[in-house]
Formats: sequence, structure tokens, C-alpha cells
Amino acid sequence: ADNPAAQVLYIHAEQFVSDVVKAYQRKTFDEFKERYHSLDLLLIDDVQFLANKDRTQEEFFNAFEALLTKKSHIVMTSDTYPKGLTDIHERLVSRFDSGLTVAIEPPELEMRVAILIRKADVEGAVMPEEVAFFVAKNVRSNVRELEGALRKILAYSRFNHKEISIQLAREALRDLLSIQNRQISVENIQKTVADYYKIKVADMYSKKRPASIARPRQIAMYLAKELTQKSLPEIGELFGGRDHTTVLHAVRKMAAERQLMTELNQQLHVLEQTLKG
Repeated sequence: ADNPAAQVLYIHAEQFVSDVVKAYQRKTFDEFKERYHSLDLLLIDDVQFLANKDRTQEEFFNAFEALLTKKSHIVMTSDTYPKGLTDIHERLVSRFDSGLTVAIEPPELEMRVAILIRKADVEGAVMPEEVAFFVAKNVRSNVRELEGALRKILAYSRFNHKEISIQLAREALRDLLSIQNRQISVENIQKTVADYYKIKVADMYSKKRPASIARPRQIAMYLAKELTQKSLPEIGELFGGRDHTTVLHAVRKMAAERQLMTELNQQLHVLEQTLKG
């Protein structure tokens, strides 16, 4: 808003890969550099897609440095924190890690409903609010999964020549709903974490506060938020009637520490894989 003439580009990482390949094939690197090295703001989605693409990573590093030199802004997203990226050059990871890293929380229910209605409208379809609410209640993880669910519903509606309804959404998403019915329980998380850290399951509900108990309890709360559909108050209730702010503190604390502590990240990874089977 401050600079209407600012050069802004939003792309997916796969588009950047494609542009690099084309520049090499057509020998048009001057145009490539003119496009990417002169931006005021670059927004790039899913940088994990650059993994194992050495030449592309080289060009992204060059563009990154050029933009930093001219004090441009770069906003990136990935499915993990910088240190969790695999098969990405260390110098790129270091650059990513030097910036501000924030977790993108899943949108709240009301926002998910609004997103579904708006995106359906863009596709030329009408999604009744009660259907959007039904879908939003069952797809809580992220916008990408919401979009996937919406695409299934729209395709099912058009193929069967039926109006969008809760029953139609239920039919279109039956595989997704079936998976969710078999989801990981908080009780299973508590038992798995207790076994892993050699404490009693009862300690998960107790008021005991020594670090040997409090930390596994916080880890279990974090995993409950990450791997189940339970709300913060619901999780708190299952941990001895704790307040939702206690759960939120544990979730944020573990998420932040996971980025900084390799050992904790490895432990969480083992627990996640164990729980997912």
C-alpha cells in the first residue's frame, strides 16, 4: 500500500523450478535474473519442493542474496521449520533460519466456513452454510486439505447432477471421514508418551510438577493438539481438568523448542511415527 509501484511476485516453488529449467534450456538467464533479482517482495510457497534440485537451489540462493542486498522482503512457507528441511543446501537452510520463523496455525472454525463458501463461489458453485460448517468441523488441519475436500464435493456434485447438501458431502468425503473415525486418541497418546519416558499414565492427570513428569505431560499435550481433532479445552479436560491456557502454553513451548533442540525433535518424530503406526 505504501508503494503501489512495488514489484511483487507470489509463486509456488515448483514454478521456480520450472522457470530455472526453462532458462537453462532456452539460454534466457538474463530475463530470469531480471525477473527474480529485481523484486521488492517475493512470496514463495512450499520451499521443500527445492529438495534434491542442486541447480535450482543454486539459482534460488543467488536470487535470495540479490534480494537481500537490495533490502527486499522474502516470505516463504514450508511443511516444516528450516532445520527440518532435508536435501536442501546448508547455506540456504542457514539463510532461512536467520529470518523470523512462525508457525501458521490452522484457521478457526468460522474462518474455515468462510473459506469454503468463498472458494465454492469462485468455482461457480453455491455451498450452503450448513454444508460448509459440516466440512469445516471434519477438516481442521489446513487450507490445502479444505480445498481438497471442496474439490471432491464439487466433482461429486457435478458428476451425479446433485445439489450440494450435507448428505452429498458425507458421500463425497466418506474415505476421509472413515480415516478420521480411526484417528489417534488422546488416551493412546498419553499411554505411548508415558511408556516412552518411563512414567505412569496416571502422572498425565496428576498435579505433580517435577520436570521428569511435567515435560512428558507437555509433550503429550503437544501431540494431542497435533494429532487429534480435539480442542484445547477438550485436551485440558483429558489431562486432569487443566485449563486450556495450560495446554496452549505447552503446545507453543514444545513447538518452539522442537525447532531449536535436535534431540527433542527426534523424540517427537519417534513418538509421532509410533502413534501413526
